[in-house]
Amino acid sequence: MSSVEITKDTYLYWYESMLLMRKFEEKTGQLYGQQKIRGFCHLYIGQEAVVAGTMSVLKPEDSMITAYRDHAHAIAKGVSPNAVMAEMYGKATGTSRGKGGSMHIFSKEHKFFGGHGIVGGQIPLGAGIAFAEMYNGTDNVCVCYMGDGAVRQGSLNETFNMAMIWNLPVIFVCENNGYAMGTSVARTTNMEDIYKIGLGFDMPCAPVDGMDPVAMHNAMDEAVQRARNGEGPTFLEARTYRFKGHSMSDPAKYRTKEELERYKSKDPIGVVKLAIVENSYADDAWFEEIDKKIKAIVEESVKFAEDSPWPDPSEAYTDVYIQENYPFIKD
Repeated sequence: MSSVEITKDTYLYWYESMLLMRKFEEKTGQLYGQQKIRGFCHLYIGQEAVVAGTMSVLKPEDSMITAYRDHAHAIAKGVSPNAVMAEMYGKATGTSRGKGGSMHIFSKEHKFFGGHGIVGGQIPLGAGIAFAEMYNGTDNVCVCYMGDGAVRQGSLNETFNMAMIWNLPVIFVCENNGYAMGTSVARTTNMEDIYKIGLGFDMPCAPVDGMDPVAMHNAMDEAVQRARNGEGPTFLEARTYRFKGHSMSDPAKYRTKEELERYKSKDPIGVVKLAIVENSYADDAWFEEIDKKIKAIVEESVKFAEDSPWPDPSEAYTDVYIQENYPFIKD
């Protein structure tokens, strides 16, 4: 099966997609400060290239699952920013009808299976989704994201073992942003090359520059083609960086300003914009048009969330049990 070529349109897609992720997250942070959004909230600012470089390879029928830093993944997968924002507001029009919040974005329609608050809990689920695709005879793949802290969970080892035994069409991606909450990778392991975990299972594995959508695209392209061709799973360590704290309550005092500025100089949005300009893929008018378009999308998502109704109190009892399967439950 042929690989997915990087073209002018790919660069234009990356820029628009990453800018939407960035502006949406910036607005999310602002609204959280105004207490319009409550509960736990984790921003993706700085890590956009990981998802952008993945989406330029996937097809709509492919599945995606991730942890609780999930807004950008959902939007990139095609979930409406309106529905994502409404979910964070706790409104009935949200992706989980207002019951999941920031950490539990979900869309069966777009094959986006969360948003999971349990660290590492999504790893075996990702393998299960891939198993279902294989069982049903499709050539669809599942991309399963996790953080650098989640790789310390025992479930990863069990899942990697089963994925290799069953030759599952799953790509595991560790978004290594250097810190599990406020704990650096160096303080959790004597082997900082996280991708090498795959070696213990004879699973194809590699480090990838997660600040570069080109590098992510190429690595994901190879992994996806392997999975589609029945050659099994891959483990990629996307070395990236978050410009904000772990969550909205994290002042990130565990890192230096110099470290932060060093990574900001590699901002993937700026890097892609420079490539577009240097290759004459677009002019200033195009950038202005995209900026205006993204601003309108984000503003519309806020208006949609503000205008949406709160869930009916009865929603607290829906999607909990199905009575016909549990006859002992009474009205």
